[in-house]
Amino acid sequence: MARKKSTSITGGRPGWFTYGALGIVLLVALFPFYWTVLIGSGDQSSVYTFDAFSWESWIPGGNLMANFQAVIDNPAVGFWKALGSSLIVSIAVSATTVLLATLAGFAFAKLRFKGSGPLLVFVIATMAVPVQLGAVPLYIVFQELNLVGSLWAVILPALVTAFGVFWMTQYLSQSLPDELIEAARVDGCSMFRTFWNVALPAARPAAAMLALFTFVTSWTNFFWPYIVLGNSDSKTLPVALQVLQANYFIDYSIVLAGVLLSTIPLILLFVFAGRQLVSGIMAGAVKG
Repeated sequence: MARKKSTSITGGRPGWFTYGALGIVLLVALFPFYWTVLIGSGDQSSVYTFDAFSWESWIPGGNLMANFQAVIDNPAVGFWKALGSSLIVSIAVSATTVLLATLAGFAFAKLRFKGSGPLLVFVIATMAVPVQLGAVPLYIVFQELNLVGSLWAVILPALVTAFGVFWMTQYLSQSLPDELIEAARVDGCSMFRTFWNVALPAARPAAAMLALFTFVTSWTNFFWPYIVLGNSDSKTLPVALQVLQANYFIDYSIVLAGVLLSTIPLILLFVFAGRQLVSGIMAGAVKG
């Protein structure tokens, strides 16, 4: 009688090669941030006097807080107003994207209607169209609506994304059993109530990740906000900070201090929300 092969999986501690490779990846990922801190904490001559072969050049200077204050006090930047505008845009876009993408994903994943397949393919295909191609007609539309220079011109085009619809469709098709939807319908729930009470809680891990990615994308978006908000007072933070490079002489220590200031909210977001996001994803994976 043939003996059965053992298929047990034994866990092993990663070797030095794994830790070395991860360490190199970590250093490469952190280097741009450290370079920003290094130059942003110096003075206007830091870039020109930097010596890569001198260890003293790799030590951050003591002007970081002074450079922060210079950015905040710059009247051309309007830091606090720009920060508030970025928060309004990013929060609004993240909330609407999660809600609408989850609603569309629920429809594509669990509802049977004519043309759902080709329509989903069409939505996904729009991701291949560069954003720059739609800038001119989109600007004309908002100019006709008298919304150029308003935050609405930044929020409305980003209410939902094709990637968000695709992301939520894939997640709900795998993690939401049809039996739950049928049970809710038998209990007398309307389709929207079924979505709100059954599909939306089930999609929470994927929705959290989508909200995080959308917030970061909206926060760092420069191209379209610069086009529609460039000459207005309601600038988002990336658009407002480009004023620091509008002079004949560019003080890169001030510029990178401004970049670092705009990055701090994202770092805080990852610090406070990262653990909840990871735990949510793991819970969703176990339930699935």
